[in-house]
Amino acid sequence: MITGLTKKQKTTSIFFDEHSSTVEILTHNSDLKKRLKKYASEHPDLCRQTDDDGQGGLEFEIEKGRFSVRLTAPYSEARRQQYSRQAKENGIQNRKEEKNHAETDF
Repeated sequence: MITGLTKKQKTTSIFFDEHSSTVEILTHNSDLKKRLKKYASEHPDLCRQTDDDGQGGLEFEIEKGRFSVRLTAPYSEARRQQYSRQAKENGIQNRKEEKNHAETDF
């Protein structure tokens, strides 16, 4: 969607306070909009779209108990190297070979 907004202007804002039982989310992020639309259609009693700003932004209201923020610690360099080595030895190359084999195997 062409909105006339710059990427810096395409924001996601999350509003909640200690009193209200809902969280308000205003977002221009396509993936988040899709996820919230799907959740709202599957759980209309917990989440609903409340506004469309006409420039690609959608606003949703969701029950506070259904919303969470997940913070993850960064991997250490040793852990990154370990997973990289394991992927090279066991996963990535084997999966690519299986995929190529499956695509040519009729």
